[in-house]
Amino acid sequence: MKIFATLGRRLAAADPGVSEPEPTVERSGLPHRFEAVGEALTSGSDVIDVCSVAGQELARDGASVEETLAGLRATWQGVTGDDPSYDVVTALVTAWSETTLGYLNQLSCEDPLTGLSSQAHLRSRLSELYRLGGAGTDAGIGGYALVVFEMPSGGDPSDEPGDHFTRAMRVARSGELARTAFARDETVARLGMHRVGILTRRDDHLGRRVRVLRTLLDGTEPHGLVRVWIEGLPTTDAVAGMLLDELARG
Repeated sequence: MKIFATLGRRLAAADPGVSEPEPTVERSGLPHRFEAVGEALTSGSDVIDVCSVAGQELARDGASVEETLAGLRATWQGVTGDDPSYDVVTALVTAWSETTLGYLNQLSCEDPLTGLSSQAHLRSRLSELYRLGGAGTDAGIGGYALVVFEMPSGGDPSDEPGDHFTRAMRVARSGELARTAFARDETVARLGMHRVGILTRRDDHLGRRVRVLRTLLDGTEPHGLVRVWIEGLPTTDAVAGMLLDELARG
């Protein structure tokens, strides 16, 4: 993946007489991935959501942030003759950065912003348990459960779009409380923007520890009650991966 590739490197085979390489232009006359943005501008439709989609797609393509911004500016000037607004740039860059960060998180055992385990690490731990034994054995997945909690939304500064740091600190504090209630060898991982998942043994103390966790979280959360629940684990590894993806999107 060429996240940090530059336009100059990608166009190194171009005419050496060209000193300032331009963004790749499609037959429509617009940079790649910006065709829908141009259509929205021409039709007078809302472009914020379209720019967010373009930012996500460019991040998945491995485009650098410089290349992404260059494509946005070229599109805006080509259609309107002006530069894009602050809100449009913010939507594009936020989508690009969140998608890129999500990719980087999949490569690491630790979420870089919160210090909690990454979703990829939790996924790996689950796969190990499925390999150990069948769903009905204590050694396998049947002896484990996934405790999930979700921070309330609304009324908190971390709910502002683009405020990644405040949101991460909020989740990190909650993760430390989770480690107080689940202080053994549990895996405490970040799931998406507002959720944390805890892979723990299913034993006679599970219900009491979940109640302790709920009390700790509610005692430090001024913006509403924290939702805490025990998620049943599927009988197959593939379905468990789909479950984690669904939880992370929630």
